[in-house]
Amino acid sequence: MATTAGEATGGAHQQRAQRRDRRRALVPLLLAMLLSQLDNMIVGTAMPTVAGDLGGVRHLTWVVTAYTLATAAVTPLWGKLGDLHGRKGAFLGATAVFLAGSALCGLAQDMGQLIAFRALQGIGAGGLMAGAVAIVGELVPPREQGRYQGLLAATMGAAMTGGPLVGGTVTDHLGWRWAFYLNLPVGALALALTSALRLPRRRSPARIDYPSAVLLMAGITAVVLLTTRAGAPHTGNPSALVAPAAGGALCLAAFAVRQRRTAAPIVPPHIFRSRNYALMSVIAFLTGFVLFGAVLFLPLYQQAVQGASATGSGLLLLPMLVAMTAVGAFAGRVVTGSGRYRILPVAGGALLLAGMVLLSQMDTTTSRPQSALCMMVLGAGLGCLVQIVTLIAQNSVDSKDIGAASATVALFRMLGSSVGVALMGALFNSRVLDVMAERAPGRPALDHARLDAASLSALPAPVREAYRHATAAGTHAAFLAAAVAGAAVLVAGLLIKETALSRTVSLSGGPTPAAAPPDGG
Repeated sequence: MATTAGEATGGAHQQRAQRRDRRRALVPLLLAMLLSQLDNMIVGTAMPTVAGDLGGVRHLTWVVTAYTLATAAVTPLWGKLGDLHGRKGAFLGATAVFLAGSALCGLAQDMGQLIAFRALQGIGAGGLMAGAVAIVGELVPPREQGRYQGLLAATMGAAMTGGPLVGGTVTDHLGWRWAFYLNLPVGALALALTSALRLPRRRSPARIDYPSAVLLMAGITAVVLLTTRAGAPHTGNPSALVAPAAGGALCLAAFAVRQRRTAAPIVPPHIFRSRNYALMSVIAFLTGFVLFGAVLFLPLYQQAVQGASATGSGLLLLPMLVAMTAVGAFAGRVVTGSGRYRILPVAGGALLLAGMVLLSQMDTTTSRPQSALCMMVLGAGLGCLVQIVTLIAQNSVDSKDIGAASATVALFRMLGSSVGVALMGALFNSRVLDVMAERAPGRPALDHARLDAASLSALPAPVREAYRHATAAGTHAAFLAAAVAGAAVLVAGLLIKETALSRTVSLSGGPTPAAAPPDGG
């Protein structure tokens, strides 16, 4: 009896020690994720000052596009590198590349250099997000991941909330270059703490299939370019979209064929045989569609219709972001406590649908408290989904594929955001220009559908009032498209097959107890 009691006490001490080690390991992962998420939000605020200092305002959008392209293109490669050669080395490499890109961005002397260095920074950022979630999947049993994934969701929410404020403050008081230099001390701390982590070592004889990597990067680049051009206020000649569409389709088709023939596929085709994993890829795409569309078009509505300033419109997003963070943390505890997760994607889809339908009903008479309540509903839905998708995806594959699986889900989310911004942007632009033609006949046509605060204040009062109604109509159309995406999430959630979450971590590279056999039916 005494021996049994001693063993129980020793087991309890061991569990507490393991949890303490996991919390320590989480610190550098959270720092790195904060860097990758915060950077774009900070830099976006600094862009007007950058344009004034470096010139090249016509190429300004490429400062963001280069980063997005590079991040999307290399994310699956970082995931596969971690699977083959160890997650710690891949994560350290990604952090180092990101920091090198940040330092060079701060030193850039013209817009061309800045765009090139932003691409380098994006290459590193692709490994930060994929590496963080993969390391959590390797260190933490699936049953307990909910608590930790909730912290990752909170980090994402904090970055989206604080990014514009930090960016504005840093740019005003220290200069735009410090928007990049700010990454260096935080990244150096993340590097030091990650170096001290003890992670399972991997060494696979397999090698990255570089022809597949080239096809994947070319295909993703074409898709992101296509959606960026399609959603731009000045779309120009539609025939200009044919080349990236055709090129992207050919590259991705060739990539898919090659993945079935290579010994070490970058995106293993067999992971999609799991019904849950395939559904998580779909939900990740749709969640990115809704989230980034809302983050883009809600501030437009708040500035043009409700009269908020640019900074004020960022603060007015707080109800959505706070709800997303709080519900994400609560959802993580629910999963850890009960071991059940299917209810979360179902509830998330229902709340996404309800939130976007409510937001689509906003017009020129909607008050800020009313719009805040609508945003809270949307934020609650996103909180149910943002991190639980990764948990279910990791629980659906072998542990040797966690890196590739996590990175592929992240890629689907990024592609969803690009498609969402493009589709919602096209609907918004078309509706705004149509309503302006109806409400301000005989007036000179707007150059494009999205006006900043300075352009809006320069309009004559009747045109400004017409633009308020036009913006409300444009966001109505855009948010209805997002509501359709929310309905699709609900349907996908209902198709999920709940499997038990393991309480242990598999370090052998074989199937985790919860992931075998695959839930193909």
